Amino acid sequence: MTEKIFKTLDEQIEILQRKGLIVDNEEQAMEILLRENYFFISGYRHLFMTKETGRKFLPGTTFEELYATFLFDRSIRNTFFKNILIVENNIKSIVSYQLSRKYGFKEKDYLDPEHFSQDSLQTRQVYDVLNKVKRQIRVNGRKHTATFHYIENYGYIPFWILVKVLSFGLMAEFYDILKDEDKFDISKFYKINSEVLGIYLSLLSNFRNVCAHEDILYDHRTQRAIPDSKYHELLGISSDEDGYIYGKNDLFSLVIILKVMLRKEDFKVMIEEIKREVNTLDEAINVVPLDTILNRIGFPSNWYDIKDLD
Repeated sequence: MTEKIFKTLDEQIEILQRKGLIVDNEEQAMEILLRENYFFISGYRHLFMTKETGRKFLPGTTFEELYATFLFDRSIRNTFFKNILIVENNIKSIVSYQLSRKYGFKEKDYLDPEHFSQDSLQTRQVYDVLNKVKRQIRVNGRKHTATFHYIENYGYIPFWILVKVLSFGLMAEFYDILKDEDKFDISKFYKINSEVLGIYLSLLSNFRNVCAHEDILYDHRTQRAIPDSKYHELLGISSDEDGYIYGKNDLFSLVIILKVMLRKEDFKVMIEEIKREVNTLDEAINVVPLDTILNRIGFPSNWYDIKDLD
């Protein structure tokens, strides 16, 4: 295995140029690489690589185009992240309300294993998830003002306060071990099937982690896919032998999830923000057609129409 060694900014520029990238302003490019990190910038090179070898940039590709893609991804990542956080807060509120109302507001009540799935196939899962929740109480309970206040003054943490220290991923796991009737009560708020909501939460957690860690988002694919929805049909998304080619485990699947789980006003604002960023990227890139970019993202050509669909 070839050892990766440190490269100076000059050497980084030279590597990009050897691969065919046009760098007109080397001083500016080096400043960007120093500030943003060569590894992160070069992570967007695949959009511009030739199909023949995948090691050379398409003729005419400029450093500005590569950087524009990096900035595009950062912008849409921020847009998606803030809207995922809205959904995260909403689902935590709804779950804590439903369970507190039904089972009580002290840990011994709302974390009682009897109040979760009694399916023998989920027994181990139930105890594993509840132990994770209890561990969060032990580890983080005194680190947050609200939870610390309740521990010190009341000796317990109500569920609607506890959710502040639970990760979205853990909330998705928590939802998965609920009784079917509780899942139904929660999912009907979104007017979707309770099983579908569970899948949505799992994918949202995945996308949230990508956004939070500033990983590449625009061409991210999840291992799990969302079920076919009415939006796939209404938009006339093409299919192949594996089903719909867009909106299953790509970024457009996240758009569909947020279409269902955000308020209409919030969703429309989000779509307009994404539209502006897509237009900005289209203006900045000449060597790659917009349809190719949208295909990489997982957006159908008429993706924007989802804004006005009911």
